[in-house]
Amino acid sequence: MSEQHAEHTDAWGDQSLTHAADAARPAAPAAVTPADAADAARLVSFGLQPKLMPARDAEYTELLRRYREEPAFARLADAVATGLGLVVLEVSTRAGMAVTAGEDSVFTVRMGDYARRASSDSADRFLHGLAHLAVAAMAFPRPEDLADDSYIGRITVNGVDAFVRQACRRLEERAEEQGDNTDPATDAPGLESGWRVYARRSATGATKDARRLAGSTTGIIGKAVAFLTDSGFLQRTGDDSGGAYRTTARYQLQVRDMAGSAAMAELLELGVVPVTDGSATLLPPPDTDGLELAADAGLPFHS
Repeated sequence: MSEQHAEHTDAWGDQSLTHAADAARPAAPAAVTPADAADAARLVSFGLQPKLMPARDAEYTELLRRYREEPAFARLADAVATGLGLVVLEVSTRAGMAVTAGEDSVFTVRMGDYARRASSDSADRFLHGLAHLAVAAMAFPRPEDLADDSYIGRITVNGVDAFVRQACRRLEERAEEQGDNTDPATDAPGLESGWRVYARRSATGATKDARRLAGSTTGIIGKAVAFLTDSGFLQRTGDDSGGAYRTTARYQLQVRDMAGSAAMAELLELGVVPVTDGSATLLPPPDTDGLELAADAGLPFHS
């Protein structure tokens, strides 16, 4: 074989090896385009609109599909959310892009800020926090309810008020059993130090027609559920019992996120809350002889 023919043969051999190596090498991921970044930011912006349902917006639905099916796009959307100080709780057709604000995010609505807007009185601020705690506990009365994506909690304003007042009575009984008839020390648990504040507050106010005043306990609960409704966590379903509401997927995710708080643990110790139509009770009804409750089937949030 001539030297010239050998050179050609070697050249063709080198080309074949090059083509084989190229074929074996994994394809480089497609570069992220400015349009992709805009779409990812758009998806996050949809997530910041809690009342917007994916089923009612074709663009939202398409962006959710891209998030599920395109890993690069999902990572980009997560990065945008992280940059804004947001935590992605879930991305699904039922909840949309459910996000919650991190502690340092500009989107954070702190309970203290909410309560200060609601009232300048420190006692009222405590009651607003207690109202939110009670709504969460009544909305998901059992751990399995909180874990079940299909579960829908139902609460009423009057039901929440009755529940908290029963909790106050339990705390009062406990204080009497322990011989504590004075205001607890400042380092006492939060509920223990605050039950007297709630118990002494009027449920509706002192007007002749018993209208709900803003500073009454039902007025405070009404403001709390209105805030949760505006935030896309509850949906109003009627006017019964001071206002009836049902939970949304986003609220379930938020309550899961706050599970295990010290205040929830305190409330858990007081008794069980059977599932009802929104008028739950702290203690089992008197005709429940033989009723077997699952272990720890009380207020939610077990670690």
